[in-house]
Amino acid sequence: QVHLVESGGGLVQAGASLRLSCAASGTTFSSLAMAWFRQAPGQGHNIVAGISWSNSVTYYKDSVKGRFTISRDNAKNTLYLQMNTLKPEDTAVYYCAAFDTGYGANYVYVRPSDYDIWGQGTQVTVSS
Repeated sequence: QVHLVESGGGLVQAGASLRLSCAASGTTFSSLAMAWFRQAPGQGHNIVAGISWSNSVTYYKDSVKGRFTISRDNAKNTLYLQMNTLKPEDTAVYYCAAFDTGYGANYVYVRPSDYDIWGQGTQVTVSS
């Protein structure tokens, strides 16, 4: 059974940095397309950043470009999201998501419905 476990969230002031981690188990990590989504109160899941299984293609939501960096370490079965210069509008529950491409299409998938494996989420709160 595949599990994704996020960590690294917390309460910080505007301008601070956080690094989220997502540890995967029970699957072949290197064939996973992965992404970070976030959900603010009263809203749906919105993609923040995504990365292809090959690590060669990335995607960022416009509002986080230049501040957030997605990366993966296949040796550690872990996905990361480095978040710098955090803003109050970044406040949300952040979810790690994945699906097994079987080393197929080397894309970044941006819709929540594209992913069938989800973590439990980690809260990020940015105070002004």
